[in-house]
Amino acid sequence: MTKIHPNSSSATASQPSKPLSSSDANSSVVLTVWKKSLLFNCDGFTVFDSKGNLVFRVDNYMAADKGEIVLMDASGNSLFTIRRKRLSLGDSWLVFEGEKGVNPRYVVRKRVNLLHGKSLALVTPGSCKETISSQNRSKVLYNIEGSYTKRCCVVHDEKRRPMAVIKQKEAPVRGISFGMDVFQLIVHSEFDLAVAMALVILLDQMFGSS
Repeated sequence: MTKIHPNSSSATASQPSKPLSSSDANSSVVLTVWKKSLLFNCDGFTVFDSKGNLVFRVDNYMAADKGEIVLMDASGNSLFTIRRKRLSLGDSWLVFEGEKGVNPRYVVRKRVNLLHGKSLALVTPGSCKETISSQNRSKVLYNIEGSYTKRCCVVHDEKRRPMAVIKQKEAPVRGISFGMDVFQLIVHSEFDLAVAMALVILLDQMFGSS
């Protein structure tokens, strides 16, 4: 049977694993994302590297009593908190650093206009650390294109460089399919792994039930 779960030793480690070694000629990190929580009877994500080391986890995301999603590292430390923006004209989300952030680091807006082609969402600066002008706030940092339902997406930066790619995971044994709940997240060395995973969570909230 093809293994898709993290090593038990990494899941109980006291320190976060550091699986950031280059795995190909483009110095990208290849992660496997499993749309399943490590906790029994919970929703979420489990993310591990090519060696089976646990990298990120999400448990009970969008719990009714919290209304937020917390991305954690392998040791359970909070990296980002994602909250839906209330009273907004469009479908927008706020990404905060840590678990008790006040000023968002990013604002992510879902694109629904068909005129925008393959664009799924735009990532713009929040108001983290300092007050920024309205012009900088509307500046697009990242544009996500493709189809999340087909697990075929690319995150481009402002210069149209691919920073992260979501793609279906191919099973090593011919004829075996992982399905849509297990896929790959390929992250360029210049892009933050936690930010890339936060964008995956957002895409799942925006398009996962489509």
